[in-house]
Amino acid sequence: MSNYKSAYKLVLHQINNMFMLTEEEKCLANDELIKCELAYNKTLICLENSGNWKYFSGDINLYNSVMYCIFLYWYSKGICQASQSLGDKVYYLNKALNAVDLFYDIDLPDIWFCEHPIGSVMGRARYGNKFIFYQNCTVGGSIGPNRKDEIYPVIGQNVIMYSYSRIIGNCKIGSNCVLASGTAVINQDVPDNSIVFGQSPNLIIKSNRR
Repeated sequence: MSNYKSAYKLVLHQINNMFMLTEEEKCLANDELIKCELAYNKTLICLENSGNWKYFSGDINLYNSVMYCIFLYWYSKGICQASQSLGDKVYYLNKALNAVDLFYDIDLPDIWFCEHPIGSVMGRARYGNKFIFYQNCTVGGSIGPNRKDEIYPVIGQNVIMYSYSRIIGNCKIGSNCVLASGTAVINQDVPDNSIVFGQSPNLIIKSNRR
């Protein structure tokens, strides 16, 4: 059975092997062990609320890449408050190991989940709880009318992004929505309780009765 201390040891060992820890970072990491415990608990909350996921048996398996990916996001977000260089290295570790871009400055919700998320980039947006994404998904901004400010999506609760789907720019995605594989929502709103197919501006939106 794993715990936050074993997770802490594994992360620091991997970072030191891949990027090298400075002596200052080693000392700081020891002082900030509580950040690892918080990240571990946040990961458990995500997994406990992920639905009927067959690989979760009540604790975190550090050698299950999905569980470890979620943990590394939360740990990078916590540790960067004490040390940006440590946050950068944990973020980079997640990117290197899992081929996923989950920058610690992005505010994913308290409850989110991913499944084989290779190639996915979660950018700046407002995310609702129980957000789920699969492989090669993208969330990101678009340039605003004045050609300077970027506009980012607002995503409701219980939204699922299947493989190769995208949410870009000035979008409001309602709650209880499903983006089918290959869907691209760009500067377009989607109402609550929808299943979405195709690409903007020619989206096909059907009622999600589930």
